[in-house]
Amino acid sequence: MRRLSLFSENERWGFEDGEHVLRAKIDMSSPNMKMRDPLLYRIVKKAPHYRTKDDWAIYPMYDFAHCLSDYIEGVTHSFCTLEFENNRELYDWIIETLKLEPPRPHQYEFARLNMNYTVMSKRKLKELVDSGVVEGWDDPRMPTIAGLRRRGYTPESILNFCEDIGVAKANSIVDVAQLEHSIRDDLNPKVPRVMSVLEPLKVIIENYNGSEEIIAPYYPHDVPKDGSRKLPFSQEIYINRDDFSENPPKGYYRLTPNQPVRLRYAYIIKFKEAIRDKNGDIIEIRAEYYPNSKSGEDSSGIKVKSAIQWVEAKSAREVEVRLYDRLFQTENPQGVEDINPNSLKVIKNALIEPAVITEKPDIRFQFEREGYFYIDPIDHSNDKPIFNKIVSLKDSWAKKSKKRDIKDRPKQKVKRVQIDGEVTPMTPEQQKIFDRYFKELKLNSEVANTLARDRTLSNFFHEALEGFKSPVTIANIVTNEVARELKHKRVDELKFTPKDISQLAKMVDEETISTKIAKQVYEEMAKSGQNPIDIVEERGLKQISDPDILLPIIDEVISKNPQNVEKYRNGNRKLFGFFVGQVLKATKGRGNPRIVNRLIKNLLG
Repeated sequence: MRRLSLFSENERWGFEDGEHVLRAKIDMSSPNMKMRDPLLYRIVKKAPHYRTKDDWAIYPMYDFAHCLSDYIEGVTHSFCTLEFENNRELYDWIIETLKLEPPRPHQYEFARLNMNYTVMSKRKLKELVDSGVVEGWDDPRMPTIAGLRRRGYTPESILNFCEDIGVAKANSIVDVAQLEHSIRDDLNPKVPRVMSVLEPLKVIIENYNGSEEIIAPYYPHDVPKDGSRKLPFSQEIYINRDDFSENPPKGYYRLTPNQPVRLRYAYIIKFKEAIRDKNGDIIEIRAEYYPNSKSGEDSSGIKVKSAIQWVEAKSAREVEVRLYDRLFQTENPQGVEDINPNSLKVIKNALIEPAVITEKPDIRFQFEREGYFYIDPIDHSNDKPIFNKIVSLKDSWAKKSKKRDIKDRPKQKVKRVQIDGEVTPMTPEQQKIFDRYFKELKLNSEVANTLARDRTLSNFFHEALEGFKSPVTIANIVTNEVARELKHKRVDELKFTPKDISQLAKMVDEETISTKIAKQVYEEMAKSGQNPIDIVEERGLKQISDPDILLPIIDEVISKNPQNVEKYRNGNRKLFGFFVGQVLKATKGRGNPRIVNRLIKNLLG
């Protein structure tokens, strides 16, 4: 009774912080420390609650409040990270001891999402905000929803990223490149392409007079969307400074003193003269154009290897561009000391074609050859346009530079040592098994050799074969997928059975699913132990083979791409893959490639 009186409203105000706590005496011999005498309430007086102020002097501990708030709010599945696994027993004990009526919540633990080159701890993120390293919780470099939203990430890209990496029960680190791939993959078929000049270099085309407007599409031919804009063109334009080189390295295909280049959507120009300032830096290029080289009407016969971006000098709009990079310079950062000093570069005087500001075809754009950009939702205005870089494009020139750096390094001579050896011969029993697999079951020699030498794999193969007689398909799954699992597990530790593999092989052979989808289904089987048929049904992974369903999709793809249809029928057979790809994309990869190929051939002739 004394303990209850201490807990009463009259008594608890007389105690200081930490002077008393309320514990649950459960089982002092329990191997789980949480189940011995866990804390339920503590006294808190010096730090007023941000909502209730000083109305209360005692507050429940997390373990006590967690399960009860879940129950009160009707939560059925309470997700936690792995460090709360030991807390689950206490979670269940409190609910059971209080005899709460069903439905009751249940706690599930999963691995935390960790990514390299960033931190996910709220404590460490708060340190970045408080120290002024970043502008706030919505700084575009922060791995917060607010930060990703301001940088320009779409909800679809984040959902696709989460679906791709899945949910795990073991801690691991996800490569941030996967997140970057998700946003590229999402934006590629959506956003308009426009031209920008981040580091302007003036070009005067001496033999061009007057002005004109060039019509250019917003989308490439492989994106089934319509839209175009008018590009002003005159004698004075700007190009990117790195699109001209006086002393070009090998493999440089842009403008040089001896190499002409095409202005994208416009004409071919050649170098004539470089104008320098008093420090010897180039401030202007004098050039000439070929009048009969206009893009789409070119009859000049001049071959160029590259097209560069440009904007017309008078009509171009000056914008601020914020180039964001990874927040940390080390793969596994520990704190502020690992911050990447080049994670933000601001370009105040970048230039962009006028239609981006005047027509506003979108809020996200691909600045050609630069990356994907987003109109800053907070600082942007019509008078001061600001664009945030979402993610870069794949840079083939950067790859070449890297290869060249490696090539230029002095080669270390390594003395090659030949190691002679021989394959261990099969036992007579193994040879007999091999012959049966190779000759009777028609397995290829490598697969037959693997199975014949591994009794565990061979037994698994035979059990699977009893469920469905498809030796080649089952053998390929067993030797490629199951064998990888058995490198670090016993058969009885697998979450799937030979029967599951039989069902998976049957769906592949009957073309219910494609071989690509089969790998996804197998991975889910290995993680969860769920039946493959259920996985296919729940996720809607069945392959579409019905021509009545596929034909309307194919007709729509063909109707949206009349120019490519005409090119294909005029002999450009390479475009066949384009049509197949568009149909498969429209069916989210579920179209039967064999049926799709046949139907497209029949329709295109």
